[in-house]
Amino acid sequence: MKVTFLGTGTSQGIPVIGSNHPVCLSSDPRDKRLRVSVLVQWEDYNYVIDCGPDFRQQMLSNKVTRIDGILFTHEHSDHVAGLDDIRPFFFNQGDIPIYAHIRVLDTLRKRFEYVFVTEDKYPGAPGVKEIVIKNTPFELGGLKVVPVNTFHNRVQVFGYRLNNFAYLTDVKTIEEEEINKLKGVKVLVVNALREKPHHSHFNLEEAIAFIQKVNPEKAYLTHLSHYMGFHEEVQQKLPDKIYLAYDNLQITI
Repeated sequence: MKVTFLGTGTSQGIPVIGSNHPVCLSSDPRDKRLRVSVLVQWEDYNYVIDCGPDFRQQMLSNKVTRIDGILFTHEHSDHVAGLDDIRPFFFNQGDIPIYAHIRVLDTLRKRFEYVFVTEDKYPGAPGVKEIVIKNTPFELGGLKVVPVNTFHNRVQVFGYRLNNFAYLTDVKTIEEEEINKLKGVKVLVVNALREKPHHSHFNLEEAIAFIQKVNPEKAYLTHLSHYMGFHEEVQQKLPDKIYLAYDNLQITI
């Protein structure tokens, strides 16, 4: 399995528009972060987790020519706003499968009504195939996918475990029974917004404590804001086997 970090930034991305923060002015490409998303590939399958406003740029940068579906974590704009840019894939492949909690699908139907209509549809609009995810395992391309239920303040968010890889973003709280689903995972990706506490995201201390509880072989931090600091400086302070992810980083599991 290969995982590509398409974006590792927070909802505003880095650099933030109009910001003079030193990290926003950094020349290190690892400090330039698009909105958070990953591409997961195995055998001949390509699945994307989340489809934010930078989706088009991410697909072009990584030369992705086909996707087999999109798994959504939740309905916030930095995770769904790129849905219209599935059009080239739709024109070549037909309806694109999308997997999400029923609440998320309801939100997408309102925001992208023209994608979901079945009668008198505009010919340039893309189409999707909706698959409702509940908190039970399902299969993609012969691979077992285990949803992991978490909370982003009061918003329910699904993380996903695919074999020995787990991806959790926008997490603030998680029940013990959900943590147990992650035991034995080799690679864990989890959000860490900044060092200072935040009402709806793990900060760095919380993310590290969570990683140490799960005890994966390796862990990567994502959904990083500019307030976390410079990539090179922060990485030097992290415990062994915990890494800051960065855009276009590829790992094999």
